[in-house]
Amino acid sequence: MSKEESVDSAPPLPVRVRPAVPADLSAVADTLADAFTDYRFTRWALPADGYPERLRAVQHYFTERVGLPYGRVWTTDGVLAAAVWTVPGVAVPAEVFADPALAALYGDRAEAVARLEEELAPHRPAGPAWFLATVGVRRDAQGRGVGAAVLSPGLAAADADGFSCYLETSDARNVRFYRRLGFEVTAEVTPSWAAPRTWCMVRPAPASRR
Repeated sequence: MSKEESVDSAPPLPVRVRPAVPADLSAVADTLADAFTDYRFTRWALPADGYPERLRAVQHYFTERVGLPYGRVWTTDGVLAAAVWTVPGVAVPAEVFADPALAALYGDRAEAVARLEEELAPHRPAGPAWFLATVGVRRDAQGRGVGAAVLSPGLAAADADGFSCYLETSDARNVRFYRRLGFEVTAEVTPSWAAPRTWCMVRPAPASRR
């Protein structure tokens, strides 16, 4: 799931975007936790008991266990933002997602999260695509172009390789933001149970945009 600012409301904040390295892991987890503090999906997916700690731990887990070893992660100087992608042709071992430590973070919400994953699965790309696993900007830097900046290298890399990009968001404001970056809504999933409404979005491969 992605959490991003939707409308630029202040002058752009100049940032230098660079690939994240293992030494950035703790700061990236802090930044993503700050960005997702009030996000509807994470508030639903994680128990209220210990929510801040669980949120940071989940962001740390996916960045450390998925993004850095199997995908691509970009951040900025000062780690104001981070974007975590999975990439075509690199499979994440199933045991990463089946780790009991991860299930423990979701606690009694684990079954509900798994159910939502099943509902979203049919709407995900059938072929290879860059998947935006998570992106976030610290709240005090939002609305100043930092999110678009930290996403730019991933979008450019996907274009260079000829792939589409895919993401999911549970915030209607984010839909407008991602449309500005070339994404299109391909599905709007509104579960009949208490799970949050989720928009599935694709940025077509370059060949499809010509």
